[in-house]
Amino acid sequence: MTFLVFCRIGGCLMLMPGFGSARIPAQVRLFLAVSVTLALAPLLIPVIEGDLAKATVPTVVQLIASETLIGALLGVMARIFFLALQFMGTAASMLMGFSGMGDAPIEDNEPSPAIATMLTLTATVLLFATGLHVEVMRALVASYSVLTVTDFFNPQFALAKVTDAASDSFILVAQLLSPFLAYSLIVNFLFGIMNKFTPVIPVFFVSAPFLMAGGLLLLYVTFSEALTLFLSGFQMFLANG
Repeated sequence: MTFLVFCRIGGCLMLMPGFGSARIPAQVRLFLAVSVTLALAPLLIPVIEGDLAKATVPTVVQLIASETLIGALLGVMARIFFLALQFMGTAASMLMGFSGMGDAPIEDNEPSPAIATMLTLTATVLLFATGLHVEVMRALVASYSVLTVTDFFNPQFALAKVTDAASDSFILVAQLLSPFLAYSLIVNFLFGIMNKFTPVIPVFFVSAPFLMAGGLLLLYVTFSEALTLFLSGFQMFLANG
């Protein structure tokens, strides 16, 4: 029974933001999953032992695969939120004129714009600083009331939940990205009009420093509020998902 609990928790932590980072050694992630399993097992075993009283060996094998997939589903849903935040950072970099400047990867294996790296890294740090990693554990415990051990992994249900998570997360980051989109449209429109009046002057080279400077100022003003709203949305997802 404890191993079945480990399968769901391990599958979730394998893909969760922060816990599933490629920068964390595999041994550390394994011991972390074992530690969380041993901490939560006294709460979860009484819930599932009644369902496993008459389970046969083939059923247990199916349950191991099912519990791993259910845990991975929970981790993927949380990961989608941080991928949406990374998309926001990449889009904001493009709108500000920083899209061609790749930064050293921290969570991923491929370089990404510095703004996207800064956003995702700060959000990951705040995930632990604000105690949301404890909410992840509570969501894991609560998942047994929605998806019991005997409820085998349902691909249709999983696809619906992933779609809902992707929809909620990208609506959230679209709202957070709207100031940068409005700023880029207004500034480029004004410089486009200027180019019509003075076609001899290379307006693109003149406008690029102003576009970057204004974008950085806008990022400075909205950075803390954007991360606060993002973490609030992520917390609501953990509470209602």
